[in-house]
Amino acid sequence: MRRVVFNQKGGVGKSSIAANLAALSAAKGYKTLLIDLDVQGNSSHYLGYDVNSESKQTIADLLNQTVGWFSVSTPVIEFPQPTSFTNLDIIPSSPRLEKIESELERRYKIYKLRDALDELDKRYERIYIDTPPNLNFFSKAALIAAQRLLIPFDCDSFSQQALLTLLNNVSELREDHNPTLEVEGVIVNMFNAQANFPKKIITDLKDLGLPILEPYLPQSIKMKESHYYQKPLIHLLPTHKLTKSFEQLFMTLEKSAPVLAEVET
Repeated sequence: MRRVVFNQKGGVGKSSIAANLAALSAAKGYKTLLIDLDVQGNSSHYLGYDVNSESKQTIADLLNQTVGWFSVSTPVIEFPQPTSFTNLDIIPSSPRLEKIESELERRYKIYKLRDALDELDKRYERIYIDTPPNLNFFSKAALIAAQRLLIPFDCDSFSQQALLTLLNNVSELREDHNPTLEVEGVIVNMFNAQANFPKKIITDLKDLGLPILEPYLPQSIKMKESHYYQKPLIHLLPTHKLTKSFEQLFMTLEKSAPVLAEVET
């Protein structure tokens, strides 16, 4: 199962959601991979990886080796790096993503991530992809490579408009490049249960027929603490309300996941 976490609007908790769902997947026993396609590298940092290191095993290196006649290809399976959490690996981000984007786009390497994941499917039961907050080459490549899309949403009127634009863009991309991509649902993040306005926004989205996932993820300073300590919530605060909401959300997603063949070890 390959899930991409994407929203064209920034500040909606995309990296936090991708990293915490991946960490939960690993904690539940699934061999899990997180791929960080955002040049900011937030989910890489969250899982303890220094994106400014000299590593040659980042997602930028994996994609860049598809450019150039004389490039020597490293096997895809050598790019995932172990984290300090059992069952959880990462292909980290790199500042070099920004430098190689135009070349990858010019040479139309938009399907190379999908090809790589076809190989990595043999090793991993769950793959989560964190994306940049705009519809650029890397987010398009992720949407083409994924099977399901999760959309973080922060109950703001601007977010509502951005969501409708996003769905139109995804519909076009799905028709042209990935007809099997499924919008698995909208994840309501930073939800304030005491305020009426977020409830109204959610009702409006439901009235449009959008798949709103439950439970909603509540606002909590504990998420920032989790970032600071570079520990996903399941490892830092396993009994906290926000952690439990993430667990319930994860189990909701898993109920609809197909039974997969055993991966290679």
